[in-house]
Amino acid sequence: MRGTSLLGRLRRRDPGDAVLRRAVRLTLVASVVFYAGRYGAGSSVLATYALFGTVAAGSFAQLPGPAPQRARILIASLPAVWALIAVGTLLAWSTWAAAAGMLVIGFAVTFAGVGNPRIVGLGSALQLVYILASFPPYQPGSLPERLGGVTLAIVLLAVAEVLLWPDPVPISYRQRLADAADGVAAFLDATADALTDPDADRDARDRRRERASDAVAALALSRTTPAWAPTAASARHRALRICAAALREALVEVNRLASDAPAEPIRDLAAAWLLRSCADTTRAAGRSLPPGAPPVDLGALNAAIGRAETAYPSGQDAGGVPDVPRMGRDATALALADQVRVLAVGARVANGVRPDADDDYSGLFEYARHGPSTLYWRQLRSHLAPRSAQLQSSLRLAVALAIARVVAGVLQLTHGFWVLLATLTVLRTSASDTRTALRPAVLGTIAGAAVSGVVMLVVDAPIVYAVVLPVTLLLALGVGRLLGPVWQQALFTVLLTVVFAQLSPEGWRLAEARLVDVVLGAVIGVLAGVAIWPRGAGRDLRPNAADYLTASADAIDETVRALLGDAPPDRALDRVRQRMVLVDSSYCQYHSERHDAVNQGVDWDAVLGTGEHVVLGAESLLRRNPPGCLAGWPAAAGLLRASAGQLRSAYDALAADIAQGRTSDGAAVSPSRVDELDRILPLANGADSQSVRHLVEVDRWLAGLAAALARIRPPTDGEPGSHAGKHGHGDH
Repeated sequence: MRGTSLLGRLRRRDPGDAVLRRAVRLTLVASVVFYAGRYGAGSSVLATYALFGTVAAGSFAQLPGPAPQRARILIASLPAVWALIAVGTLLAWSTWAAAAGMLVIGFAVTFAGVGNPRIVGLGSALQLVYILASFPPYQPGSLPERLGGVTLAIVLLAVAEVLLWPDPVPISYRQRLADAADGVAAFLDATADALTDPDADRDARDRRRERASDAVAALALSRTTPAWAPTAASARHRALRICAAALREALVEVNRLASDAPAEPIRDLAAAWLLRSCADTTRAAGRSLPPGAPPVDLGALNAAIGRAETAYPSGQDAGGVPDVPRMGRDATALALADQVRVLAVGARVANGVRPDADDDYSGLFEYARHGPSTLYWRQLRSHLAPRSAQLQSSLRLAVALAIARVVAGVLQLTHGFWVLLATLTVLRTSASDTRTALRPAVLGTIAGAAVSGVVMLVVDAPIVYAVVLPVTLLLALGVGRLLGPVWQQALFTVLLTVVFAQLSPEGWRLAEARLVDVVLGAVIGVLAGVAIWPRGAGRDLRPNAADYLTASADAIDETVRALLGDAPPDRALDRVRQRMVLVDSSYCQYHSERHDAVNQGVDWDAVLGTGEHVVLGAESLLRRNPPGCLAGWPAAAGLLRASAGQLRSAYDALAADIAQGRTSDGAAVSPSRVDELDRILPLANGADSQSVRHLVEVDRWLAGLAAALARIRPPTDGEPGSHAGKHGHGDH
């Protein structure tokens, strides 16, 4: 019954058998390469590097994508692995040289991941191969065996990834985008029907709204497995992120249109025709995202936008007075069409199509004209800031590993590699998480060392350990991972005992050495976690978010002043994008840490969404409303300056609350801000339609920003502290 209960527990924790399949693959590869090196070639060096190469690349590496892509990443990593082993081998002559190399390599490998998730997944594996090579004995002559062992392991592991029980492919981010695009398109069709058809089914429209909202919410990076999230600096990943932002903005605009539907449907309403074209293009853009699909065609949408813009300025009622309600609907429809076109262009860029140089949207996709190295350098440079979560994590880990290498060398520990392995295992991005990882690491090692010591006192025949190696591999890499960190550490300790009993038999003292090394490495990890940025990303998330909100307020103020002719635009939108990089990085890392009560009082997804709303909305606004279009209209200028000033105050107040850790009840926004039509109607009499059109668009943008700001609020009783309570975020 206990066996049945344990098996059921394991199956519940691994419903798709993904962990078991991976453990079997690793067991087969590790057993083959170890036996071939130790007993076939008679080389302990070859066997050691082959086994640890398999464990590092197969267990410590977290690679993105389906099996063929993971295999390609493994093969492509071989030059870096060879270089690190060569450097480690050459620096092993001196403890201080090896520690200096550990400091540089530990930082470089970790920080390089800011521009490419593939490097993030390989980070621990790359560090491990350097750590293994940098310990005595100093044997440069063994370099060919070392390189041969790790190469054999990685090549066989890449083959096994593809051929032996490959993991089922999860839903990719492109598929999520396609689902969200299809949901938004269906909602667009239903909203167009509601605007023109008196018999439209309201319940069906509400169901489509709910489906679209759920699908768009699933695009949040906090709800995406890190290995599948589009976080690289590449043009295609950046285009996918822009597609997601455009869909979020499109959903906001179509919701506004649905709420602004006239009391009596108008069969020939121009906004409805544009909506149907937007629905078709949105659906086509989503279907173009899977690899190999033809790119979406922009011709129909461009023609529809052109017709709508031509008809837009003539919005007047029967008396020749500007029809402000109609202008409001038309302005919203055009803003929506802009976001749909951004989505379509982003989908084309995501499939490798470069945007036209004369495209009105070329500024948004200017990065697509640069090569991968330029984009990668820009991403690295943006994180060279004191409050970059990635910079802090990289420095923390590099310093901790360098200190561990010095301690292991000075104390002349026989298996000093285990000290650094324990530090790497225990150290987290915050002190609280590091302390949490300490207990299972120590308890598991104590249990494993006790079992190993007893076994080695009783069994001293190497052939026994050779026979049980596959079993211990399967237990350590599969069962232990499913049962929890204590079991994982215990079984991994037993595995190391079984391996080294065949390489260099030391009896029960091997278990003692393992315990001492792990405790020492864990203590170093805890001390580094406490001393170096102990609060992790949670410490800098608030000031980064405050800077982000302040930059957004600057961009709002600059955009309004430009439209009024007070001053030309001065790259404020670019500064919002720069701040977005840091706050997004802090936010992603924050989701991998334990959350404190203060940070849980903020809806961080809504905070990040404010900048997207500002940037995409302002760019859409400036495309149809050139700088100075409202110059010479004092009444409009007074209205917009007052609105922008109130928004600026609300943004600054919220930024101050977030920076100082105060709980905010949301931005204080006057109810009259939402009902912008009532504010514009008194100004429309006697004004020309073109100027009223500009005023309507600007005012509706400001009203939308106010509504977005009001959504940043603490959760009510019974709600989770943030979106992280509803959907977790994997380790970054």
